[in-house]
Amino acid sequence: MVSETHQSKKVCVIGAGPSGLVAARELRKEGHRVLVLEQNHDVGGQWLYDPNVEGEDPLGRTPSLKVHSSLYTSLRLISPREIMGFTDFPFSVKKGRDMRRFPGHRELLLYLKDFCDWFGLRDLIRFNTRVAYVGMLDYYGTSTDDVVGCEDLKWVVRSVEKKTQIVMEEVFDSVIVATGHYSQPRLPSIKGMDAWKRKQMHSHIYRVPEPFADEVVVVVGTSLSGQDISMELVEVAKAVYLSGKSLDISEGLSKVISKHENLHLRPQIDCLQEDGKVLFVDGSWVIADTIMYCTGYSYTFPFLDTKGIVAVDDDRVGPLYEHTFPPSLAPSLSFIGIPRKIIGFPFFESQAKWIAQLLSGKRTLPSRDEMMQSIKELYHSRDVAGIPKHNTHDIAEFEYCDRYGDHIGFPHLEEWRKELCLSALRNADTDLETYRDSWDDHELLQEALQSPHFTQHGAQDFPL
Repeated sequence: MVSETHQSKKVCVIGAGPSGLVAARELRKEGHRVLVLEQNHDVGGQWLYDPNVEGEDPLGRTPSLKVHSSLYTSLRLISPREIMGFTDFPFSVKKGRDMRRFPGHRELLLYLKDFCDWFGLRDLIRFNTRVAYVGMLDYYGTSTDDVVGCEDLKWVVRSVEKKTQIVMEEVFDSVIVATGHYSQPRLPSIKGMDAWKRKQMHSHIYRVPEPFADEVVVVVGTSLSGQDISMELVEVAKAVYLSGKSLDISEGLSKVISKHENLHLRPQIDCLQEDGKVLFVDGSWVIADTIMYCTGYSYTFPFLDTKGIVAVDDDRVGPLYEHTFPPSLAPSLSFIGIPRKIIGFPFFESQAKWIAQLLSGKRTLPSRDEMMQSIKELYHSRDVAGIPKHNTHDIAEFEYCDRYGDHIGFPHLEEWRKELCLSALRNADTDLETYRDSWDDHELLQEALQSPHFTQHGAQDFPL
């Protein structure tokens, strides 16, 4: 629903990664007063590479992690740059930089810095500031029903300046959580894991292959990061054993395994033994030096106290209407960037626009009961489809992103953007080692580069 009234709110955005930056841009555009709190020294979030992992728990089992970014040195984008930009700020090629279609991670960081500078967002950000606590103001243990629908709900945000340890406590009309979800390691439960004496680590702290020279490494997880890291380790390690839930692998991974004598596919691990033995469920075993868990990440909001209204249950953050709004606290509390398996930046942008317009009073949400019903229907449809709870926020559906945008009249994803995304996925499936540098979608690429998305600023697009 659209309203003519307009309110200016004081809003705190937590995180200056892609979702936090576009949130700040949209909030200011809508007339709100914005403060972004960022724990690191610069923008970028996950894309701000951090080589210093020595002090981090190798399995990430500590309550709060020192290192936010999970990027490894050689990481390149798995999507072509053309599909990744925000709608009004294309991820164009720039002379003197990484001009590849699938550039290294630093190029995306530079894009985010360009975005920040182009829209003058840096003045809205307080860097080197860790958020320690976010909670409702004047919440004195009354029932959650007393909070529900409270129009004048305010939030206390307590933050710590990292260098001086000075604590600040401030009050906001609204809080937007934009902290990402690729930092907190998600680990499997394996018999003997706690007693295994050799090196175990999560890929969160993997950076370069050299420390694994001449080692026998078991990589757990055949996702893209597991495949990528295995291909890098195989060049220096004595042997790499890639352990997955299924031995039904892509043509691309099969080609890589057949090419390297020291890269082996194995089923799931059955148990670990103290002498260094790793037993697989098919009865085979290997004595390993290192086990690396490429098993994904969990959602975590250690600073957030909603008195149990919002909880994380097996990686289902809920209840959230449209993966964004807790029905009884919205729109004063919202989350950007929860969904996975989407074309991220345009989706974050649509989330940011919706939140900004709700806070200004330009739009309104459905009733709390209607939002709760929508969430129940989502959970039910996921259950019926046999989708595990921890995959609740995996979208993998362009149509959902388009329907989401319809709430605010946000443009649908362009056909070329969808097709380029699918083309990259298909190529990775068949040619895992070469798909970033060898592609057959030239006509789609030209369509993209000649579209309004790329020509809107009249910028020169250099040949790719």
